[in-house]
Amino acid sequence: MVIKFVDLFAGIGGIRLGFENAMKNFGIETKCVLSSEIDKNACETYQLNFNETPEGDIHFIDEIDDFDFLLAGFPCQPFSYAGKQRGFGDTRGTLFFEIERLLEKYRPTGFLLENVRGLVSHDKGRTLSTIIEKLEALNYKVNYLVLNSSNFGIPQNRVRIYIVGLLNKYPNLSLESDTGSSDSHEFKKKQLSLFNEDKYNHLTVKNILETDKEVMEKYKCTDKFINMLSKVVGNEFNSLHGYRLIDYRNGKSIHSWELGLKGDCSQEEIEFMNALIANRRKKVFGTEQDGKRLTINQIRTFFDVPNLQEIIDSLLEKGYISDDGEKKYNPVAGNMSFEVFKFLDPDSISITLTSADSHRLGIVQNNIPRRITPRECARLQGFPDYFKCHPNDKFAYKQFGNSVSVPVIEKVISDLVSNNIEFFDKHFNVKKEVTKS
Repeated sequence: MVIKFVDLFAGIGGIRLGFENAMKNFGIETKCVLSSEIDKNACETYQLNFNETPEGDIHFIDEIDDFDFLLAGFPCQPFSYAGKQRGFGDTRGTLFFEIERLLEKYRPTGFLLENVRGLVSHDKGRTLSTIIEKLEALNYKVNYLVLNSSNFGIPQNRVRIYIVGLLNKYPNLSLESDTGSSDSHEFKKKQLSLFNEDKYNHLTVKNILETDKEVMEKYKCTDKFINMLSKVVGNEFNSLHGYRLIDYRNGKSIHSWELGLKGDCSQEEIEFMNALIANRRKKVFGTEQDGKRLTINQIRTFFDVPNLQEIIDSLLEKGYISDDGEKKYNPVAGNMSFEVFKFLDPDSISITLTSADSHRLGIVQNNIPRRITPRECARLQGFPDYFKCHPNDKFAYKQFGNSVSVPVIEKVISDLVSNNIEFFDKHFNVKKEVTKS
């Protein structure tokens, strides 16, 4: 028996890959009868890997061969609530409505939907309630999990919601929601406290890095950028592990004034800027706004030096702070569009990959600063090395930032089959052929 499925909002096929892997582990054959994606560059990557080009806009797809399972990593659009007093709304005009439409027409046996974690709390939970009610109105029983990819052999902090449903059968699952560590620092603290009792067998960034010989020269940081970094760390670039290049917070951050972006700063000017960033949000200066402007007398409460006015004048001239005309000062915290905005810690997990910034994540390997490669982005999403990246790096970075984590999909589907084996046997005659993977 073959499970036929559709792959909607397919991207580069991450959900499909995880689904097919899970079914293969159970000895279940699969056949994709339709894939749909509107991004032409993602379609090119899909074609490279699955030898088929997805159909276009889901709004214009109506006739499909019968299928058993629906997969969709659908975008989360705002829902219009007609009747908020009931806590439920109208899905018309949203992309979820297209899923609802196809489920109602074709009545597949089950589905898997993936979305951002914000769906759980969107509109105080009413959006998710709307989705579940609409699915249950079609006689699907629904269960969902909120999972962090870092708990599934992927060194990335990526929390997503996975919604599964079966026709007239509540989907039992043994997996439990677990949002994992909120950032790389918390992850390291937890790992130290676990000793040898890590039930998830976590991996870290160093496990997905390419070797020096594999990394092309174009991914290494430019001499100009390295010279800026050396103003802060000298030649000890390995000390950059876990640092973010950002102006509006302290912690493990490097700021534009430390790099000399708008002009070199003295050590005293750097200390002033760091103190201003650390203290300007304190409630003692008022609560009417975040990052409020401070007078020189307010500044003296945390940075009192004889030449304070000279320091302020110098930083005003360079453009690191601004004056509102009434001698109240605030940092000018613009966007620092450097080659790297965050150096990953090889002994921890990565921040969440995004389509906008994946190309500016960095790593220091053997004391050499560089950007992570598209292949390393693929590995951070759990794609196997045989998966072909788009030949244009710009598109490859964007696509992996937008994608799902393949092993999480595989695990959710495997858990679904394992815990509902009689249901799958009834519909696909698989019980005698499969054993729990």
